[in-house]
Amino acid sequence: MAGIEDATRVAQRLMIDWNIQSRSQACQCCGKLFLDKQPYHTMLFDEKAGFHRLDVCEPCWTAQYSQGATSRKGFVSHWQGVFVVPTTRPDPIEKETAESLLRKLVELNDPKYGAACFILAVMLERRRLLKVKDQTQRDGRRILVYEQSATGDVFTIPDPNLRLGQLEEVQHDVAQLLEHGLNPASPREVPPTAQSSNESAELPWAESAETAATPSAAPR
Repeated sequence: MAGIEDATRVAQRLMIDWNIQSRSQACQCCGKLFLDKQPYHTMLFDEKAGFHRLDVCEPCWTAQYSQGATSRKGFVSHWQGVFVVPTTRPDPIEKETAESLLRKLVELNDPKYGAACFILAVMLERRRLLKVKDQTQRDGRRILVYEQSATGDVFTIPDPNLRLGQLEEVQHDVAQLLEHGLNPASPREVPPTAQSSNESAELPWAESAETAATPSAAPR
Protein backbone atom coordinates (compact mmCIF):
# COMPACT_ATOMS: atom_id res chain seq x y z
CA MET A 1 0.00 0.00 0.00
CA ALA A 2 2.81 2.40 0.86
CA GLY A 3 4.33 1.92 -2.59
CA ILE A 4 1.00 2.71 -4.28
CA GLU A 5 0.53 5.81 -2.13
CA ASP A 6 4.06 7.02 -2.94
CA ALA A 7 3.47 6.49 -6.66
CA THR A 8 0.20 8.41 -6.43
CA ARG A 9 1.89 11.36 -4.73
CA VAL A 10 4.62 11.41 -7.38
CA ALA A 11 2.01 11.36 -10.16
CA GLN A 12 0.10 14.19 -8.50
CA ARG A 13 3.30 16.24 -8.24
CA LEU A 14 4.03 15.70 -11.91
CA MET A 15 0.53 16.90 -12.76
CA ILE A 16 0.97 20.08 -10.70
CA ASP A 17 4.00 21.10 -12.76
CA TRP A 18 2.02 21.06 -16.02
CA ASN A 19 0.29 24.36 -16.12
CA ILE A 20 -1.25 27.01 -18.36
CA GLN A 21 -1.93 30.40 -16.83
CA SER A 22 -3.66 33.07 -18.88
CA ARG A 23 -2.66 36.70 -18.77
CA SER A 24 -4.84 38.70 -16.38
CA GLN A 25 -7.22 41.29 -17.80
CA ALA A 26 -6.48 43.62 -14.86
CA CYS A 27 -3.66 44.44 -12.47
CA GLN A 28 -3.71 41.81 -9.73
CA CYS A 29 -2.52 44.38 -7.22
CA CYS A 30 -4.71 47.47 -7.70
CA GLY A 31 -7.47 45.82 -9.74
CA LYS A 32 -7.47 48.36 -12.58
CA LEU A 33 -8.21 46.95 -16.02
CA PHE A 34 -5.29 46.89 -18.41
CA LEU A 35 -5.66 49.20 -21.41
CA ASP A 36 -4.70 48.25 -24.96
CA LYS A 37 -0.93 48.59 -25.50
CA GLN A 38 -0.34 49.16 -21.78
CA PRO A 39 2.97 47.80 -20.40
CA TYR A 40 2.70 45.34 -17.54
CA HIS A 41 4.98 43.11 -15.46
CA THR A 42 4.63 39.37 -14.91
CA MET A 43 6.13 37.50 -11.97
CA LEU A 44 6.14 33.75 -11.48
CA PHE A 45 6.31 32.15 -8.03
CA ASP A 46 6.73 28.53 -7.00
CA GLU A 47 4.16 27.74 -4.31
CA LYS A 48 3.16 24.48 -2.63
CA ALA A 49 0.10 24.12 -4.84
CA GLY A 50 2.11 24.77 -8.01
CA PHE A 51 3.34 27.75 -10.01
CA HIS A 52 1.50 31.04 -9.48
CA ARG A 53 1.50 33.91 -11.96
CA LEU A 54 1.09 37.56 -10.94
CA ASP A 55 0.44 40.36 -13.48
CA VAL A 56 0.77 43.96 -12.25
CA CYS A 57 0.70 47.40 -13.85
CA GLU A 58 3.75 49.65 -14.07
CA PRO A 59 2.78 51.90 -11.11
CA CYS A 60 2.20 48.90 -8.81
CA TRP A 61 5.43 47.30 -9.96
CA THR A 62 7.36 50.48 -9.20
CA ALA A 63 5.68 51.03 -5.84
CA GLN A 64 5.57 47.50 -4.47
CA TYR A 65 7.68 45.01 -6.44
CA SER A 66 10.62 46.66 -8.21
CA GLN A 67 12.68 46.62 -5.03
CA GLY A 68 13.10 43.16 -3.60
CA ALA A 69 10.81 41.17 -5.90
CA THR A 70 13.51 38.58 -6.56
CA SER A 71 14.00 37.99 -2.84
CA ARG A 72 10.32 37.18 -2.20
CA LYS A 73 9.55 33.61 -1.16
CA GLY A 74 9.19 31.27 -4.11
CA PHE A 75 10.26 33.81 -6.74
CA VAL A 76 11.08 32.12 -10.06
CA SER A 77 11.05 34.71 -12.83
CA HIS A 78 10.06 38.22 -13.96
CA TRP A 79 9.49 39.71 -17.40
CA GLN A 80 7.70 42.63 -19.03
CA GLY A 81 4.96 42.58 -21.64
CA VAL A 82 2.51 44.80 -23.48
CA PHE A 83 -1.17 44.10 -22.99
CA VAL A 84 -3.22 43.60 -26.15
CA VAL A 85 -7.01 43.62 -25.92
CA PRO A 86 -8.07 40.12 -27.06
CA THR A 87 -10.27 39.84 -30.12
CA THR A 88 -13.12 37.37 -30.34
CA ARG A 89 -12.70 34.94 -33.18
CA PRO A 90 -14.96 32.09 -34.27
CA ASP A 91 -13.63 28.62 -33.63
CA PRO A 92 -13.27 26.97 -37.03
CA ILE A 93 -13.59 23.21 -37.31
CA GLU A 94 -10.13 22.19 -38.40
CA LYS A 95 -7.48 19.57 -37.89
CA GLU A 96 -5.68 19.56 -34.55
CA THR A 97 -2.75 21.99 -34.39
CA ALA A 98 0.35 21.63 -32.25
CA GLU A 99 -0.79 24.47 -29.97
CA SER A 100 -4.37 23.28 -29.53
CA LEU A 101 -3.11 19.76 -28.86
CA LEU A 102 -0.60 21.01 -26.28
CA ARG A 103 -3.34 22.93 -24.47
CA LYS A 104 -5.59 19.86 -24.36
CA LEU A 105 -2.82 17.58 -23.10
CA VAL A 106 -1.78 19.99 -20.36
CA GLU A 107 -5.42 20.33 -19.24
CA LEU A 108 -5.72 16.53 -19.05
CA ASN A 109 -2.95 16.40 -16.42
CA ASP A 110 -2.06 12.85 -17.45
CA PRO A 111 1.63 11.95 -16.86
CA LYS A 112 1.60 9.57 -19.84
CA TYR A 113 1.53 12.63 -22.12
CA GLY A 114 4.55 14.29 -20.47
CA ALA A 115 6.97 13.56 -23.31
CA ALA A 116 4.42 14.61 -25.94
CA CYS A 117 3.83 17.94 -24.16
CA PHE A 118 7.54 18.63 -24.06
CA ILE A 119 8.06 17.83 -27.74
CA LEU A 120 5.04 19.92 -28.78
CA ALA A 121 6.43 22.86 -26.80
CA VAL A 122 9.77 22.49 -28.58
CA MET A 123 7.97 22.41 -31.94
CA LEU A 124 6.08 25.59 -31.12
CA GLU A 125 9.24 27.29 -29.90
CA ARG A 126 11.03 26.51 -33.16
CA ARG A 127 8.09 27.95 -35.06
CA ARG A 128 8.31 31.04 -32.81
CA LEU A 129 4.82 30.59 -31.44
CA LEU A 130 6.17 30.02 -27.93
CA LYS A 131 9.14 31.73 -26.30
CA VAL A 132 11.25 30.44 -23.44
CA LYS A 133 11.01 33.05 -20.70
CA ASP A 134 12.96 31.17 -18.05
CA GLN A 135 13.77 27.77 -16.62
CA THR A 136 13.89 26.55 -13.04
CA GLN A 137 14.45 23.40 -11.01
CA ARG A 138 11.73 21.64 -9.02
CA ASP A 139 12.16 18.31 -7.22
CA GLY A 140 15.37 17.77 -9.19
CA ARG A 141 13.69 18.31 -12.58
CA ARG A 142 14.13 21.14 -15.05
CA ILE A 143 10.92 23.14 -15.60
CA LEU A 144 10.70 25.32 -18.72
CA VAL A 145 8.59 28.48 -18.63
CA TYR A 146 7.10 29.31 -22.05
CA GLU A 147 4.98 32.29 -23.09
CA GLN A 148 2.60 32.48 -26.04
CA SER A 149 3.36 35.97 -27.33
CA ALA A 150 -0.04 36.67 -28.89
CA THR A 151 -2.15 35.71 -25.87
CA GLY A 152 0.35 36.14 -23.05
CA ASP A 153 -0.49 32.65 -21.77
CA VAL A 154 2.27 31.03 -19.73
CA PHE A 155 3.02 27.29 -19.98
CA THR A 156 5.20 25.49 -17.44
CA ILE A 157 6.49 22.25 -18.97
CA PRO A 158 8.76 19.74 -17.18
CA ASP A 159 11.69 18.32 -19.13
CA PRO A 160 11.17 14.51 -19.31
CA ASN A 161 14.89 13.95 -20.02
CA LEU A 162 14.21 11.94 -23.16
CA ARG A 163 16.92 9.60 -24.41
CA LEU A 164 17.68 9.29 -28.11
CA GLY A 165 16.21 5.79 -28.14
CA GLN A 166 12.86 7.14 -26.95
CA LEU A 167 12.43 9.81 -29.64
CA GLU A 168 11.08 7.50 -32.35
CA GLU A 169 8.24 6.30 -30.11
CA VAL A 170 7.39 9.86 -29.04
CA GLN A 171 7.52 10.96 -32.68
CA HIS A 172 4.95 8.33 -33.57
CA ASP A 173 2.70 9.24 -30.62
CA VAL A 174 2.73 12.97 -31.39
CA ALA A 175 2.14 12.39 -35.11
CA GLN A 176 -0.84 10.17 -34.33
CA LEU A 177 -2.28 12.74 -31.93
CA LEU A 178 -1.88 15.55 -34.46
CA GLU A 179 -3.50 13.50 -37.19
CA HIS A 180 -6.32 11.87 -35.23
CA GLY A 181 -6.74 13.89 -32.03
CA LEU A 182 -7.27 12.56 -28.51
CA ASN A 183 -10.32 10.49 -29.53
CA PRO A 184 -9.13 8.51 -32.54
CA ALA A 185 -11.26 6.20 -34.61
CA SER A 186 -11.13 2.46 -34.10
CA PRO A 187 -7.82 0.78 -35.01
CA ARG A 188 -9.29 -0.51 -38.29
CA GLU A 189 -10.10 3.03 -39.36
CA VAL A 190 -6.78 4.62 -38.40
CA PRO A 191 -4.03 4.63 -41.07
CA PRO A 192 -0.78 2.93 -39.98
CA THR A 193 1.14 6.23 -40.11
CA ALA A 194 0.29 9.89 -39.75
CA GLN A 195 3.06 11.38 -41.84
CA SER A 196 0.59 12.99 -44.26
CA SER A 197 -0.30 15.63 -41.66
CA ASN A 198 1.19 19.05 -42.32
CA GLU A 199 1.92 19.43 -38.62
CA SER A 200 3.59 15.99 -38.57
CA ALA A 201 5.85 17.02 -41.42
CA GLU A 202 7.22 19.78 -39.18
CA LEU A 203 8.18 17.53 -36.27
CA PRO A 204 11.55 18.77 -34.99
CA TRP A 205 13.37 15.44 -35.16
CA ALA A 206 13.15 15.58 -38.94
CA GLU A 207 16.21 17.84 -38.56
CA SER A 208 18.19 15.94 -35.97
CA ALA A 209 17.13 13.40 -33.37
CA GLU A 210 19.86 14.56 -31.00
CA THR A 211 18.65 18.17 -30.93
CA ALA A 212 14.93 17.51 -31.27
CA ALA A 213 14.19 17.63 -27.56
CA THR A 214 16.50 20.54 -26.74
CA PRO A 215 14.78 23.91 -26.31
CA SER A 216 16.77 27.13 -26.47
CA ALA A 217 18.86 27.46 -23.35
CA ALA A 218 18.67 31.24 -23.11
CA PRO A 219 15.34 32.83 -22.11
CA ARG A 220 13.96 35.47 -24.47
